[in-house]
Amino acid sequence: MQSRTSTSTSTILIVVILVLTFPIWIGLAGGLIGLIAGMFGAVIGILAGVFGALIGVVGVVFGSAFDWNWHHSWPFGFWSSKLLAIAITMVIVFFVLIRPRKI
Repeated sequence: MQSRTSTSTSTILIVVILVLTFPIWIGLAGGLIGLIAGMFGAVIGILAGVFGALIGVVGVVFGSAFDWNWHHSWPFGFWSSKLLAIAITMVIVFFVLIRPRKI
């Protein structure tokens, strides 16, 4: 009889612990699912970005080769891409120059 009472008490204790800690377990499971979904979304986003960049490079190459005029609405026309390239180059040079050097 003693063994039966001990078993039912431990079963009740396990059930009470599971019921009381259920919010923790469901939160951990939800967080894990969210983490996995976020990582999957990040991978899809990176692949889409690389694919878009490749398509952009192909478009620029063919656009330059066949003189396709895609930038009608840009304010400076032909020069806007040149000004953008110069501005980006100046920003990169600025950050390279202010970078701390090891002696």
